[in-house]
Amino acid sequence: MLARCCSAALQGLEALTVTVEVDLGPGLPALQMVGLAGTSVQEARERVRSALRHSGFRVPLGRVVVNLAPADLRKEGPGFDLPVALGLLMASGQLPPAALAGVWSSGELSLDGQLRPVRGVLAVALRARAEGARALLVPEANAAEANLVEGLSIWGVGDLAAAVRQLREPGSAAPLQRPDAGCSRPHSGHADLADVHGQPHGRRALEIAAAGGHHLLLVGPPGSGKTMLARRLAGLLPPLNRQQALELTRIHSVAGLLGPGAGLLAERPFRAPHHSCSGAALIGGGSIPRPGELVLAHHGVLFLDELTEFRSGVLDLLRQPLEEGEIWIHRSRQRSRFPCAITLVGASNPCACGWYGDPERDCRCSEGERRRYWGRLSGPLLDRIDLQVVMRRPQASALAAPYRHPQGGDAAAEATAPVAERVAEAHRRMARRNPGGLCNARLAGGALQQVLALEPSALELWVQALHQRRLTARAGERLLRVARTISDLHQQPGVNAGAVAEALTYRSFDGLAGT
Repeated sequence: MLARCCSAALQGLEALTVTVEVDLGPGLPALQMVGLAGTSVQEARERVRSALRHSGFRVPLGRVVVNLAPADLRKEGPGFDLPVALGLLMASGQLPPAALAGVWSSGELSLDGQLRPVRGVLAVALRARAEGARALLVPEANAAEANLVEGLSIWGVGDLAAAVRQLREPGSAAPLQRPDAGCSRPHSGHADLADVHGQPHGRRALEIAAAGGHHLLLVGPPGSGKTMLARRLAGLLPPLNRQQALELTRIHSVAGLLGPGAGLLAERPFRAPHHSCSGAALIGGGSIPRPGELVLAHHGVLFLDELTEFRSGVLDLLRQPLEEGEIWIHRSRQRSRFPCAITLVGASNPCACGWYGDPERDCRCSEGERRRYWGRLSGPLLDRIDLQVVMRRPQASALAAPYRHPQGGDAAAEATAPVAERVAEAHRRMARRNPGGLCNARLAGGALQQVLALEPSALELWVQALHQRRLTARAGERLLRVARTISDLHQQPGVNAGAVAEALTYRSFDGLAGT
């Protein structure tokens, strides 16, 4: 007897339809898997046999051929265990054919028939809905994730026996409650900006970066607060809308980073990979491409501490994704697109010993050593970083302020909440004015010209800066984007010379890298 059921295979962030065909015929007992099945899929043979036996079902005696169609699509992962088991039950007459009509399934089986969670269930649910499925059968631990997709019944079960009961009696399991349509939970996991004292220039740069989506480089000696500032950027960004949250949840689901029972991710991500990470770990890769740290930071912050300690070849992989907000990973059999609209924050010491320019500590590095140190950072990458900030160690009086005024007051540093409100207002202005609602940092050249409203004095100052500082065309355009964001924070309709002058204070390292 021939049985069919539907599942899906992951390719990048997409789930592609896979039809599981099970043929039970005469011959010596054997189970053969065909259809370009990977090692983990081939191993399903033993898991399915044991799960059927321990769940009280009859293991079919005869020659079983399982075909995963289309045959030219590579299949990986244990998610095909459940559809193969259900197909076997249908082919052997233990499950009526009508029970699986319009029902998709995905899940890993343990040897005793329990269902374990699998990655990428949200992508599978989206594909099932697009193909007109009436229900999706998944492990109980994946049910909350799959239930984020509206217009599709989700059946979460704990074991194979419960899955069969649900198929025979569709009303046997209680329906899942749909989550709220919005996504406005507060930033509960981010540190407060009030903890940062004595860094007005760095705090201002952080606010501009959050408002306009600008990349930021912080350079200063040890203890100047670079990491403290960077870790507070995600808390300044506006809450994710539902579409952004679904996209972020889908990425983390495909990467296998959603815990059991996890639903919608509502907070901006903050990713901080170690400087020893490889190119594949940073941007993604593998024979079956998976997201890297760059993609996992989508709609959030990618923090590269000790930026100049990263290998030059690894850092240069960021150049195109930072410009385009997406990355394509090509393999011989497939190519996958991953979104990566991030805010990059880099932090570095000014030299190898860390004390160049410090008024209290002497630098031990020679001029040649400092040039070699900064030579690890290429000019084209630095060109893509809008805000370049020199940080100094805060004065003792600034550090003592919170202890002198423990209850706040005039000496207290501004907290995250009022800064985040100014950032949110700037975002609302950009959403109303900019084409496609894009933030200023991601505006194309033509769109930037339409919304810039550059005053004559500001234009003259900008031309003078291009000439004197020998800025590239890209750096000059990014300078104008920063000036537009500064004007938005001040709720000004046009860009004046003051905004351009302030933007110039954040171009501290032009021409230094790669020398």
